[in-house]
Amino acid sequence: QVQLVESGGGLVQAGGSLRLSCAASGSIVSIKTMGWYRQNPGNQREPVAVIVSGSSTNYADSVKGRFTISRDYAKNTVYLQMNSLKPEDTAVYYCNANIRSLATMTSNNYWGQGTQVTVSS
Repeated sequence: QVQLVESGGGLVQAGGSLRLSCAASGSIVSIKTMGWYRQNPGNQREPVAVIVSGSSTNYADSVKGRFTISRDYAKNTVYLQMNSLKPEDTAVYYCNANIRSLATMTSNNYWGQGTQVTVSS
């Protein structure tokens, strides 16, 4: 069984920083992509940042220059460093990974449980 466990959310003032972590565990054969999405009530889940094998990254326009995604391949962990946070960054942040598991030998998308980020003005 594959699991994604997130940590690092919380309450911060505008202009502050937070670092999110997401660790994948279980019977993992390989991980193609890892990324972060966010969602507010009534809205669709939207991509924030994605990192693929080889460390190629993509960011939403709204976070470029403020957020940095990185990955520790040895630990199957992805991080999101969030600087210069704005109230509009407030959301539940979800980790996502495309993982080939030993049990199925196929690649599937997995989601973490979500972590709340609240930015006060």
